[in-house]
Amino acid sequence: MAGLELLFNCVSNSLTCSQDALICFVHWEIVKSGYKCLGTGDEPKDGEKKSELLPPGWNESKDLYALRYRSSDDKSNLLLKAFTVDSTLIFNLMDSKTEKVTDLTLNISEYVEEANLQTFESVFKNTDELITKLKSSLLPTEKEERQGKTEKKTENERASHLRDPLSDPLLIPTRGPPGRHPPNWPDPMDPFATGGADLDPFGGRAGGMIVDPLRAGFPRSGFDPSSGIPGVLPPGAVPPGARFDPFGPVGRHRPG
Repeated sequence: MAGLELLFNCVSNSLTCSQDALICFVHWEIVKSGYKCLGTGDEPKDGEKKSELLPPGWNESKDLYALRYRSSDDKSNLLLKAFTVDSTLIFNLMDSKTEKVTDLTLNISEYVEEANLQTFESVFKNTDELITKLKSSLLPTEKEERQGKTEKKTENERASHLRDPLSDPLLIPTRGPPGRHPPNWPDPMDPFATGGADLDPFGGRAGGMIVDPLRAGFPRSGFDPSSGIPGVLPPGAVPPGARFDPFGPVGRHRPG
């Protein structure tokens, strides 16, 4: 219990009852958990500084103790309250960030020898049992602290994910097949451009109403309609270079 003896010697002259000594012990266990005391009461006061020592006036009330703590990294605040009920002390510890409350009831006489209040070597007893109870039922555990950090990291990643437009598939622009060029759409700001391609069915402009699969941009197999289609069209029926819409399967006797 390194450090507890120094703390006890600093406040031994102000100890007037067994619950004072027990508060001193619990205070030091909170400090060992990575917190320092800010002051007394529920509300912060001007000029407060973090300290491992108990603040002035910490034991003015023997019925209600209220101490505030802050973690070393300033990310967590604790409020400790202890109520005296007959021969017991009821502890409540609240994390102001998560609003999680833990509680523990201790029989004072089981852990403090009232006849030796000013003697550190004999004032506390069953300390191992007391520490186990405090760690298991009252003090924040390392697992909870790691879980809080993990949840905060997850929230930050989720917020960053939502801020990134590329992370939303609904915001990704539609992409065409590989190797295809985007269509040459007319200027949408020109009110007279709408339907212009349909006014020239032979494709003087981009588009047109006549389908020509031979000029649709797909690979051609060397088929030339001007040479005729055996059994369908004689040679010369289709002028060279003319737009041609086949009325039957092209190359139906060709493999594939």
